[in-house]
Amino acid sequence: MLQALVQENTVLKERVSRLQTPALTAAELNSRMTSRLREIAAEVKIQRLAMNEFQGYVTWMSGSVAGYSKYIEAGSMAAGFAKVLPIPYAGQAGMFTKFVSHFTLSLSAASKSITSFLTTSQLFVDRVEALDRSPDKGKEINELSRFADEQLLRDMTDLQAKLVTTSELSASALSFLESMNHYVLSSDEYWSKAKSLMKRGDADKKEKSYLAESVAGLKSKAGGFNARLKGYDESVKKDIPLIKSLGTYAELLAFLNWRQAEEQSLMETAPNPPSPAP
Repeated sequence: MLQALVQENTVLKERVSRLQTPALTAAELNSRMTSRLREIAAEVKIQRLAMNEFQGYVTWMSGSVAGYSKYIEAGSMAAGFAKVLPIPYAGQAGMFTKFVSHFTLSLSAASKSITSFLTTSQLFVDRVEALDRSPDKGKEINELSRFADEQLLRDMTDLQAKLVTTSELSASALSFLESMNHYVLSSDEYWSKAKSLMKRGDADKKEKSYLAESVAGLKSKAGGFNARLKGYDESVKKDIPLIKSLGTYAELLAFLNWRQAEEQSLMETAPNPPSPAP
């Protein structure tokens, strides 16, 4: 009987010992999370390089929309042209204001989203770079992982959506201006409508060539913006699974810590073999 108890206790301790040496340790998990955080931070730095260009385009477009509005309003009032308008509310002169208003609000939202992303991303990068100097690195790794998932990713994808909307509305405006320019060159109906809406003091600015220049300018700037947007979009798609993996690592780490605590408790409460009888 005594021999059996001694053997059972030995087997129990061997099993616990094996459990206490997991394939992936807490230190290894923290190391992987640190590497992943630095990988994300490097990608975020690249994303930030495009922000000045995005903001510049949004600012330029905000000013340009006001300049285009009288032309487009006049065109939308011209019966012949209204039949072929390519943007929303085509043929409805009274509804054009809604398109301009929507575009203006979207540009404002994009500008705010750029500012939010710049703030959040800079904070993230700064904290990652200071990680090795943290007095409690394990805690900071866990908090940074949560910050990346709850704030950085939110601002990153929100900006992505706002920029896509800006691109789509820019394409609509460009298509509208191109159609208008073609119409102006083939009909006096638009120009007669336009003159009734424009002040004589603006005559120099309101020449027909201004439309052609506007089309060329918008096409060029939109092309550069869309190229940058494509790069940003690809970067965000790369970052999403990286950031989500941090949550998986954090869950594994929490489970590992819990299991080690349970194993330690089991070791402490395991019965000692009875002393041999004298």
